[in-house]
Amino acid sequence: MSVQVPWSVLPDYRCFGCSPHNDHGLRLTFAPHPDGLQARFTLDRGFESYPGVVHGGLVGVICDETMGNLIVLDRHQPAFTTSMRTRFVTPLLVGRDYRCVASLRPDGGELFHACAEVLDADDVVCATASAVYQAFSLDQVRHQLTLGDDEVALLDQAITANLSPNGARS
Repeated sequence: MSVQVPWSVLPDYRCFGCSPHNDHGLRLTFAPHPDGLQARFTLDRGFESYPGVVHGGLVGVICDETMGNLIVLDRHQPAFTTSMRTRFVTPLLVGRDYRCVASLRPDGGELFHACAEVLDADDVVCATASAVYQAFSLDQVRHQLTLGDDEVALLDQAITANLSPNGARS
């Protein structure tokens, strides 16, 4: 079962991580996981660093996308990443199946703490990440976003809808 992210209410959103409209992006899709949210992915040579190895920065992007979308879905609040630490256990290889599983830690007010693991097809941990996110309101960051008033209203409504990480209304 796929989870619809709030950004999908915008007909042409271009997120590098999760938009189906970005031809150069990762096009991640999300699904519920007992611990929070997950994204399954396989990357081709267009995303490699050393021959046959996925660029480590992209592993960070995948973790950040999964953790960030979990926050929006679970806490109904958009948040910017303020810090992130990624630990690489083993290189990810192009053409292999992986999944990223994100979960939330108890939060402290406007800061959200999340963690993620990237696992291979045998459920072996290949990378881990932890991050801190700062909550914001869309009106506060209007000067940084390229959204019209109608888009802000539509997105704000989608974010505050009573959706859980499994995509169901609560």
